[in-house]
Amino acid sequence: MAAKSRGADILARALAVAGARQLFSLSGNQIMPVYDAAIDASLSITHVRHEGAAVHMADAWGRLTGEPGIALLTGGPGHANGIGALYTALASESPLVMLSGHAPLNQLGRGAFQEMAQAGMAAPVTKASFTARSAESLGDDIARAMRLARSGRPGPVHLSLPFDVLEHTVANASACVPNADAFHAPPQTLSPYQVEAVRHALAQARCPLIVTGPQLSGARGQVLRDQLGAATGVAVVCMESPRGIADPCLGAFGDVLPEADLIVLIGKQPDYTLRFAQPPAVNAQCKFIVIDADIAVLRQSIATLKAERVLLHYVADAPAAAQGLAAADGKNDSKINRYKQDVLEAVAYRPAAWRTQTATSPGTAHALEIGRAVQKILDDADDPILVIDGGEFGQWAQACISAPTRIINGPAGSIGSAIPFAMAARVARPNATVVAVLGDGTFGFHMAEFDTAVRHALPFVAVVGNDACWNAEYQIQLRTYGKDRAAGCELLPQTGYEKAVVALGGHGERVTSGADVPWALQRAVKSKLPACVNIMIERNPAPTVSRVAAAGGSAH
Repeated sequence: MAAKSRGADILARALAVAGARQLFSLSGNQIMPVYDAAIDASLSITHVRHEGAAVHMADAWGRLTGEPGIALLTGGPGHANGIGALYTALASESPLVMLSGHAPLNQLGRGAFQEMAQAGMAAPVTKASFTARSAESLGDDIARAMRLARSGRPGPVHLSLPFDVLEHTVANASACVPNADAFHAPPQTLSPYQVEAVRHALAQARCPLIVTGPQLSGARGQVLRDQLGAATGVAVVCMESPRGIADPCLGAFGDVLPEADLIVLIGKQPDYTLRFAQPPAVNAQCKFIVIDADIAVLRQSIATLKAERVLLHYVADAPAAAQGLAAADGKNDSKINRYKQDVLEAVAYRPAAWRTQTATSPGTAHALEIGRAVQKILDDADDPILVIDGGEFGQWAQACISAPTRIINGPAGSIGSAIPFAMAARVARPNATVVAVLGDGTFGFHMAEFDTAVRHALPFVAVVGNDACWNAEYQIQLRTYGKDRAAGCELLPQTGYEKAVVALGGHGERVTSGADVPWALQRAVKSKLPACVNIMIERNPAPTVSRVAAAGGSAH
């Protein structure tokens, strides 16, 4: 580094020392010094068409790599455009740092260009939100942001970068860049005594269950969950969907949950997704052990459950807690294994009719036909990544498609992230086969990012379920108000989403038959281009999976 460097150079160097190598960004006046500094720091920039897409990409990067994704936005309206995407990352416990340009400090309060209270705007949807105050402290600011993003319950952190701070020169800039250790926080672990207490309680229970939050989703989380289940003899269920125990991905989990007499919550609140742990979803006599990295969340969980239902409660990071419980010596009990088997069978359960179900309406495919074809593509791939986004069609996809690596829109219940997620997956794992399954509603949020995918050579396949409708809301209208009062949720069936992708330089196909879906998907993969397969589908509600209802043969 030169003897005299700008704040922007300190920032870029600090990111490089932290191990960040990739920025997801949309350019703007306030951050051009960072673009310049990124060249010397060897930081790559994926340049998008909307700031929200940059934040979604940083979110996916965090979930896939475990390292904070970095979104770099300009100030004012650019910053505002990125804020909505932070909520998806916060709810999914995804580590990222959103860096935003900012009006110069020496002009604040005098009507500066794009002057805005940016830190205050981002605060409700971040773990921390603050503004840099000097070039000399920028390295420490980045280290603080990275530590916060990846520690405890991971999540997004925002840092605003005033233009005069970025441009200010510092004589001894090397001293302003922290060492690599400063960007990490030590894990919060369970003590041996706490591990023994949890394992003893599990062994004493008749029907124990372990439920984790989204931090233990994904491929790395699956390894930990498998180890924890094998070591304890207890079923481990991860919840990362806003539909909670009704998540079709969890099969008939809701059928067996009321049998549990002890539930260990690891990084999982007893919130609406668990029906606040109240009957009939959860037995009123069920006891709980609560483990959470955030003491405020821990206290709220105890208040929700009531103290008399909580046997133990500890502060610890979810991965560290799972590792500690899995590593401890213990003896499995056959009565535990029987309930574990019942839970695992319930989660895996899908109606037999799904294996052969096809569309009944001409000119359409059923979501299950699409799911079977997508599954074949993923099964044949060396490194498959599945992205799922959207309402009712997305729920069918979650129910019937699986992959070792999966990214969904998460507990936030938001939509619109699939295309940026898929692009980030290709950046993180350049040789992966990435398939994004999404509805026609969500496709419209970031359609223009196919231009980004083409420019940066990030091929993936977007499988669009086109029912010409905001179907999740339409189904609410049908249930609540009746068909005669369903209004405002229609889209156009003839909209050529695939034509838009072709116009942007990608591959596109329109499909009107379930029988044609496998071949269209194969052509899309072989094109080695960002691709859209626009499939006309029946307008079905999301599936409700239950072994109790199976006697009637209903899939939904």
